[in-house]
Amino acid sequence: MKDKQAQQDGLRLDKWLWAARFYKTRALAVDEISKGRVEINGQSVKPSRDMKLGDRVRLRQGVVEREVIVRGLSHVRGPAPQAQALYEETPESIAKREQTAEARRLAPEPAASIEQGRPTKQDRRRLAEWDRWSAQID
Repeated sequence: MKDKQAQQDGLRLDKWLWAARFYKTRALAVDEISKGRVEINGQSVKPSRDMKLGDRVRLRQGVVEREVIVRGLSHVRGPAPQAQALYEETPESIAKREQTAEARRLAPEPAASIEQGRPTKQDRRRLAEWDRWSAQID
């Protein structure tokens, strides 16, 4: 009953993103929308924007960018299979996501390969004990 009412009345964007499991909380969804990382039909929107069936939503989750078409509206956050029924990802979005994942796999972030960073407290103590004056007056 509620789902049919949601389809007729519309649903806030932030609540839909939360129910479709794109973001863990509505507050995170509001932050991402406010930062301009979510667009509907190519336009920047506010968190209170009403969703309609057939809307194209472009969103970014970290480095992953997706474009989905709204197929259902729900006021409740259900299990993952139910949430995935609320949208359909476009084929172009799937292909682009796979390309970027492959690019990240082949050319990882250079900073991630740094194994040795700042010395630990124990390392600093060892450096302090090291005899810096190797020349002796004998």
